[in-house]
Amino acid sequence: MYRQLKSLQQLSRRTISSSVRRQLDNTVKQKQKLFQEDNGMPIHLKGGSKDALLYRATMVLTVFGSGYVVYELFSAAMPKKPQ
Repeated sequence: MYRQLKSLQQLSRRTISSSVRRQLDNTVKQKQKLFQEDNGMPIHLKGGSKDALLYRATMVLTVFGSGYVVYELFSAAMPKKPQ
């Protein structure tokens, strides 16, 4: 029993220590240069088309949600008359 646990411990230690880490490029400087550039664009749209799509989707949901809240408030304030 002890021998099996010991071999399992060695196997797990070997697996963790020998795993290769992915090397990621540091893109912070490039992003800083992009976002600090004065090109007349708002900061929330400087990230590209993905940011523009997220911005438009947020605006659509906000306008739709606000309209729905106003509709529900009016329908709650003026209940239907019984016939």
